[in-house]
Amino acid sequence: MKVIRFSDLCAQGKARGQRVFIRADLNVPQDDAGHITEDTRIRASVPCIEMALQAGAAVMVTSHLGRPTEGAFNPEDSLAPVAARLAELLGRPVPLITNWVDGVQVEPGAVVLLENCRVNVGEKKNNEALARKLAALCDIFVHDAFGTAHRAEGTTYGIAQFAPMACAGPLLAAEIDAISQALANPKRPLAAIVAGSKVSTKLTILQSLAKNVDQLIVGGGIANTFMLAAGLPIGKSLAEADLVDEARAVLAAMKARGAEVPIPTDVVVAKTFAADAPATVKAATDVADDDLILDIGPQTAARLAAQLREAGTIVWNGPVGVFEFDAFAHGTETIARAIAASSAFSIAGGGDTLAAIAKYGIEKEVGYISTGGGAFLEVLEGKTLPAFEILQRRAAA
Repeated sequence: MKVIRFSDLCAQGKARGQRVFIRADLNVPQDDAGHITEDTRIRASVPCIEMALQAGAAVMVTSHLGRPTEGAFNPEDSLAPVAARLAELLGRPVPLITNWVDGVQVEPGAVVLLENCRVNVGEKKNNEALARKLAALCDIFVHDAFGTAHRAEGTTYGIAQFAPMACAGPLLAAEIDAISQALANPKRPLAAIVAGSKVSTKLTILQSLAKNVDQLIVGGGIANTFMLAAGLPIGKSLAEADLVDEARAVLAAMKARGAEVPIPTDVVVAKTFAADAPATVKAATDVADDDLILDIGPQTAARLAAQLREAGTIVWNGPVGVFEFDAFAHGTETIARAIAASSAFSIAGGGDTLAAIAKYGIEKEVGYISTGGGAFLEVLEGKTLPAFEILQRRAAA
């Protein structure tokens, strides 16, 4: 994927003295008092900002925060806590600018934070008049917010259309490289793990991956639906019986290519959905009518782990069981540790996946951890993200 990279512009001295507008993802969780409870996204934005400052640029940064109403600013929508944290991380003042659409004053070597961009009227619908105003603020637009790359909004798409130059920041460039390595030019065998409660929310992902992957591992409620499709009993487990035909179609598409969707041969069941519910390992053929399947069994987990250790590329989206409950976490832990031990290039994304990675402490063993939930899923669906499309188009112009 050919895009202009901000790191290249800086290395070539093309950012010196220029007005640089960075779209970051600073949408961090806060408590009721407005204190930031987890600052990973802010820390992840720092390298791009420091790159611009070291290059001698006049730096403007903005982000959305929460779900504000356009044209109606409320105190809880403010990026003020983010500005304070950024100042700590950068070791310099980070003034917060309000009402900035019609002009921003910032000197080369300084940085300002522009108040919540989603308060601006026309941001969400990518109003052209707003987009042109945003573009007029800068000489270089830098998209560094992969978590918003699937949205065509004023600060993610419109500004990239009209800015004198539009490029990818280091975070976005890293996502592009990882996605290309995992999906566009993967080392084979390519294994994908897609898990979650519902087939319906990930059906298009499953259909898209079925055309490309060598092994499609399903987990959670999705696996239950595939077990139904394979004629296995699932008791009162979460599943979507109305999508059994679609699951069979995925199984057939994989089989026609000589690929496979491994169906669990054993499972861990309980009578109730609770952390303290007694867990029982059963053969997949022996699930009772009042059983809930809450994890894959140890035999299935060991078989999948062995296959993952032999993979060339692994894409992971979703835990394979209710890993929050220790009695039903063995399958996800086994998968996680197999990915960590594999020599394959691995890319993981999605909130629950990141929580599992953190729980088992394998962050350093995963090849790339994606920062975008919805954007990551849309890439797996085979969609071209708006941010990628406009940056490619600008690079080709």
